[in-house]
Amino acid sequence: MLGFVERVSSQVKYSVPEEVKVGSVIGNVAKDLGLDISSLEGRRFRIVSGTKDAQFEVNQNNGVLYVHRSVDREELCENASPCLVNLKMVAENPMEIHYVAVEILDVNDNSPSFKEQEKTFEISESVVPGKRFQLPTAHDPDVAVNAVRVYKLNPNDYFSIEIRESGEDKIPFLVLQKYLDRETHNEHKLVLTAADGGNPRRSGTLNVTVVVLDSNDNHPTFSQEVYSTTMHENVAEDTSVIRVNATDADEGANGVIEYFFSSQLDKQIYDMFSLDKNTGEIRVKGKIDFEREDIFKLDVHATDKGQPPMSTDCRVIIKVLDENDNEPQIEVTSLSNTIAEDSKIGTVVSLISITDLDAGLNGKVTCSLSDNVPFELKASFQDNMYSLVLTKRLDRESVSHYDIKITAKDGGEIPLYSFKTLSIDVSDVNDNVPEFLHNPIELYLSENNVPGQNIISVTASDNDSNENADLTYGIKGQTAIFMNINPETGEISALKSFDFETLKTFQFQVVATDSGTPSLSSNVTVNVFILDQNDNAPVILYPVSSNGSAEGVEEIPRNVNAGHLVTKVRAYDADIGYNGWLLFSLQEVSDHSLFGLDRYTGRIRTLRSFTETDEAQHKLVILVKDNGNVSLSATATVIVKVVEPKEAFAASDVQSSATDEEENNVTLYLMITLGSVSVLFLISIIVLIAMQCSKSTDYTSKYLPETNYDGTMCHSIQYRSGDKRYMLVGPRMSVGSTIVPGSQANTLVLPDRRGASGEVRA
Repeated sequence: MLGFVERVSSQVKYSVPEEVKVGSVIGNVAKDLGLDISSLEGRRFRIVSGTKDAQFEVNQNNGVLYVHRSVDREELCENASPCLVNLKMVAENPMEIHYVAVEILDVNDNSPSFKEQEKTFEISESVVPGKRFQLPTAHDPDVAVNAVRVYKLNPNDYFSIEIRESGEDKIPFLVLQKYLDRETHNEHKLVLTAADGGNPRRSGTLNVTVVVLDSNDNHPTFSQEVYSTTMHENVAEDTSVIRVNATDADEGANGVIEYFFSSQLDKQIYDMFSLDKNTGEIRVKGKIDFEREDIFKLDVHATDKGQPPMSTDCRVIIKVLDENDNEPQIEVTSLSNTIAEDSKIGTVVSLISITDLDAGLNGKVTCSLSDNVPFELKASFQDNMYSLVLTKRLDRESVSHYDIKITAKDGGEIPLYSFKTLSIDVSDVNDNVPEFLHNPIELYLSENNVPGQNIISVTASDNDSNENADLTYGIKGQTAIFMNINPETGEISALKSFDFETLKTFQFQVVATDSGTPSLSSNVTVNVFILDQNDNAPVILYPVSSNGSAEGVEEIPRNVNAGHLVTKVRAYDADIGYNGWLLFSLQEVSDHSLFGLDRYTGRIRTLRSFTETDEAQHKLVILVKDNGNVSLSATATVIVKVVEPKEAFAASDVQSSATDEEENNVTLYLMITLGSVSVLFLISIIVLIAMQCSKSTDYTSKYLPETNYDGTMCHSIQYRSGDKRYMLVGPRMSVGSTIVPGSQANTLVLPDRRGASGEVRA
């Protein structure tokens, strides 16, 4: 086995040296992965990704990983160390993916080499011993110990080698040990050997020829061996960076110095900087970008014009200072652009990452949100990573959409900003109950309505949206059997015709229910007041004959004076207000000068004394009618017999018993009628008290009977709503009330017992 295997995080890793023979076994990958070797071929166990030229293959018969093509570490990885080749292996039925890493171990298969085969130095004989001359460096593609480790110079009397380490680089210098003598040796042949640290060790050579020149025995000298300076990025072209200075003690051409960049520099250096060969001034030639390169190391040679020319070198280190020239970049990863309004505080909405290519404070970014949004940025454990989280409860009915402006600001002296807007919609949750505009609702409905006809439309509103605001209507309550409602529109119709004299008021509840899950509902109470219509004709209570007709006989003495009360016609109307307000008139009378009728009370009085010529019997036909828009009426007939005083007294005695019986019957009728009215009145009072207890508004309703009974059955109903006072009157008004002429409704001007008066309309 050429390699060894180890488990690394459930991944198999092998090591194999480069340049092994094709077919060499690396390891039994199936066994190391715990796979059944007998099923490998059926499961098509194979390598699906790895190197481009497929240096490795796996044997499906035994699971052995072997070398398929020649492996060259320098070709695969160049200078990277360690050199890893990651193989992805797949087995089917069932599908399994395994990862195998093969580390290519470096073998010392490359010798150090120089770019040139020969290097020539021209050195004046006057050069002082100790002078150094930089030699070309050797290159070895191998790494670690197999790279160049040492330089050697063949033994001689004049030169030695010195190594200067600059980081990982080893730069050889040729050092003059003693004065040269051109007359003895005008040329020296040297061999520079570069050796690596491999086993066995490999080496490469460079032929060095030193030509000894005469005279010019002073070389240029830099004021500093290493120059250091700084410059800002993005400076303009031709900006001066630094000036190097070398001096030469010689005179004439031997003291004239020219400056050059070292030939060993990277090519990009020549594109970035220029060097004035006469002044030694280094200027900017290309674009300086801190993000690409933050430090430059330049080798500068100074050479005089002597024969032979003498030169020296120095190192120039230029550090680039960062400028705030990159705006922060905002990247938003939205989990969703919609958030439910019942989301909990702390819910993560989006992930935000901020990048800035600048360094230091210029690359330090702070992130903020627009004001008045229920969100905040929470920093992650990674730098410049944030989470957008919810900080307050949402209410879609108040705000249904948020445009969140994210601002990123770096820490530069003149900060740069970037902006991004994140749009978030708030989705609806069924959290609003239906609402009615008014509660309770008062409905005034005329009696004798048409069954099935719409009488009112009740609608509610719901601040939610979609199905959460889709409302249906229903009715509940004991009187719901009288009503029908359209579940979609809320239009209500009565299933029966109402009679004011039977039912004056009732209530029911309308329920509005939305279609959310779970559904929400609310109620509204509808108080129905039945309005009276003139559908009852007056009923004559007196006189009433034995056969039930409205006819009676009254006897009076002939000697009565004017103003004598003959009788009183009594009538009753079940309606109220104008419909029940009765007026009396004489429809037929034998002598208009003899009898008069009070139009309000129904009292019949004599207008003058009787004379001898007056007839003994008079017939009076009294018309009783109400004040409805279409008035209804009834008639009563009164026969007045005029008798002599003695006969009258006798007749009165005879008549007393009959009159008592008649009065008793009338009294019975009156008691029954008053009892019925009282019962209806008490029921109305109880219903109204219950309504008042359930209402939150300042509404009072009192049904008060009018007790002023002056012979005619009459009644009135009073109630109060807030500051308004209403009165429904019967045939007889209370003292001080006044009819408003021409009104089509039952309108009265009532004296306000609290000191104010007003006109109200019932």
